[in-house]
Amino acid sequence: MSRTFGAVIIGDEILSGKRQDKHFAKIAELLGARGLRLSWVEYLGDDRERLAATFRRTMAAGDVVFSCGGIGNTPDDHTRQAVAATLGVDLALHPEGFEELKVRFAGEEITDKRKLLVTFPAGVQIIPNPFNRIPGFMANDHYFVPGFPQMAHPMIEWALDTFYRDQFKAVGGMVEKAFLLTGPTAYESALLDLMERIVADYPTLRLFSLPSLVGKERKHLELGVEGAPELVDLAMEEIRVEVERRGIHWVWRP
Repeated sequence: MSRTFGAVIIGDEILSGKRQDKHFAKIAELLGARGLRLSWVEYLGDDRERLAATFRRTMAAGDVVFSCGGIGNTPDDHTRQAVAATLGVDLALHPEGFEELKVRFAGEEITDKRKLLVTFPAGVQIIPNPFNRIPGFMANDHYFVPGFPQMAHPMIEWALDTFYRDQFKAVGGMVEKAFLLTGPTAYESALLDLMERIVADYPTLRLFSLPSLVGKERKHLELGVEGAPELVDLAMEEIRVEVERRGIHWVWRP
């Protein structure tokens, strides 16, 4: 059974606009390179109760979730505590995480503040961090990694390659084709019946429609499908025949 992949991106600084999110596009890229797709993404501030409510919902749904940010040891980081509340456990110094910490700070004092970096919800597993050895943690197909992209992205890639290889699809076996439709009836509402028919006739394909506007005027409608090449060609031919019958001009999308 195929899994649903989602992302939670955490940080008041992102919601305020002080920093730009660099996780969404990269997670989509990492999934796409493995023939997978990101189904949803949520942006949340550093609000412990809201985080806990979100993780209760996503864990109950059974989704695979990559959560970026908020796992540090400063007072504005609430992800560890929110996950502990979700799981109904206390925070505890993680033994394997502590071993990683000792390597990271070899020859230096491991202070209580540093121990907080690997104080995670009891019973979780760690996610190795190749950048600086300070791990993230995982539980119930949820992967909690730092907000720093240079740390988070290799950790997410490790999780995908370690636990979800059975979900990978051959990227070369999928194609995407689309028409650019123009004319007075080249808009989504006028083509709903055609779209519904294509979805019903080709349930394994992904249909998409993307309207484009210049000012208040319609420029074109991009209509296409993605999936197995032979089915894509059949669906696109059906679309071509029908839009020509309706007098809609089309060109292949570049």
